[in-house]
Amino acid sequence: MFILPFFLNIYWLDVFTFVLFYVVLAQGLNIVVGYTGLLDLGYAAFFAVGAYTTAILMTTFQWSFWSTLPVAFLLAIISGIIIGTPTLRLRSDYLAIVTLGFGEIVRIVVTNLNITGSASGIYGIPRPSIGGYVISTQKDFYYLILIFAILSVLIVYRLGHSRIGRAWIYIREDEDAAEAMGINRIRLKLLSYASGAVIGSFAGSVFAVKMTAIAPLSFSFLQSVMILLAVVLGGLGSISGVVVGAALVIILPELLRGADDWRYLIFGVALVAMMVFRPQGIWPPQYETEDEDPNDETEDLDGSNTKAPEESPSL
Repeated sequence: MFILPFFLNIYWLDVFTFVLFYVVLAQGLNIVVGYTGLLDLGYAAFFAVGAYTTAILMTTFQWSFWSTLPVAFLLAIISGIIIGTPTLRLRSDYLAIVTLGFGEIVRIVVTNLNITGSASGIYGIPRPSIGGYVISTQKDFYYLILIFAILSVLIVYRLGHSRIGRAWIYIREDEDAAEAMGINRIRLKLLSYASGAVIGSFAGSVFAVKMTAIAPLSFSFLQSVMILLAVVLGGLGSISGVVVGAALVIILPELLRGADDWRYLIFGVALVAMMVFRPQGIWPPQYETEDEDPNDETEDLDGSNTKAPEESPSL
């Protein structure tokens, strides 16, 4: 990926840049949907929080790009807690409706506020700089979002292989059983929403300075659906699968651009076929299981070692 810009023209470099944007967004949503099993149809709202926070602070208050990131993360955490709190007792369709409403509320709010530029959005967002070097070319932003994508993958990987990640998976598999085993369901759900929101705002902040202009149409319900599609298509809970899903969601329509009006029909038929013949996703997660050897020695209560019985009576 680091040497890819030397072999691509400007058009395909821009396409792969948006692939990396979707990798970051899909990794954040993978925490909520893939690990915790909470269906979120309003994830673009967190994308909007990061983009508008960076845009407002840089244009109205003349902040630097890097100083806007902590504020964007904080507001994203607050947004994640706001959406997470009323959904603690909701599941399946009811949860999806609430998150869909949250995403539409954010879009309508930014459409009607003066500070967000109303329906016209915010224009003239300055370019970020590192020292005296201004990040302005297409290749510069490709490498910037590539670094952010690598960071997001590492963060999600570490979270997924930690005790927190295992607790999220237990909640996804059986919420009542997880709570009965002592898992704090409320705290971990809020943590899941907050973690996903921070990664989503990450991509939003970079998106704002890359485009130098943002508008509410960039954060519509369709955007949330495309991000969710990347997660489901690649494989729920699979980091590698989410990367593949994000690439397909962006690249496949571009490859079919020569088909004109038929390309979205072909794309839709391909997705339906994918869900029919491989519903687990292209690259589903591989969970490691430890098989117990029946000949292993087990320790009795008195401290002595005995061999496990060869056959166990059925329940």
